Amino acid sequence: MDLVRITTTVDVIYHEGFRRLEQPLRKVAAGAVIKNPFAGRYVDDLSELYAIGAELGARLGETAVAQLAGQPQSYGKAAIVGMDGELEHAAALLHPTLGAPLREAVGGGAAIIPSAKKMGGPGTTIDAPLHHKDAMYVRSHFDAMAFRLEDAPAADEILVIVAVTDGGRPHARVGGLQVSDIQGDDGLA
Repeated sequence: MDLVRITTTVDVIYHEGFRRLEQPLRKVAAGAVIKNPFAGRYVDDLSELYAIGAELGARLGETAVAQLAGQPQSYGKAAIVGMDGELEHAAALLHPTLGAPLREAVGGGAAIIPSAKKMGGPGTTIDAPLHHKDAMYVRSHFDAMAFRLEDAPAADEILVIVAVTDGGRPHARVGGLQVSDIQGDDGLA
């Protein structure tokens, strides 16, 4: 992996919706800019990106979780591919191998890790979708975290993001499965 840099964004929310939170919510996104080894050319075998995805899952997961005040509750992932790449490069990084090391970093994670991917250049914003790490039907944790770097990704780069939180949306009150009711057996409930 040709790593260019890692940037971490920490959002600590104290007040939302006209009320103070009982305890602050931390939302953290760690983004890595890497050189795209397949920039400017079509390649059938993308397994080199699978290995990079595993390394980024561990590194970004550990980096993001270290910034939380409490235990990780939600997670998500995203990628922006520079214009000399293709969308499938993001899929190769995010899907086959990034998940297992991210789950290890958050201390479990039975639920699918939601993801987003797109093409773009420097300054492109992406919303990393979030939901509860152990049960995807916990509505209070359906959320997203925006991430952007004003100077990345360059045409020959990929920006890979892992996002985590230590709680659900502030003042969540739209019903659904509650955190206290999670069974965590199948990642759904």
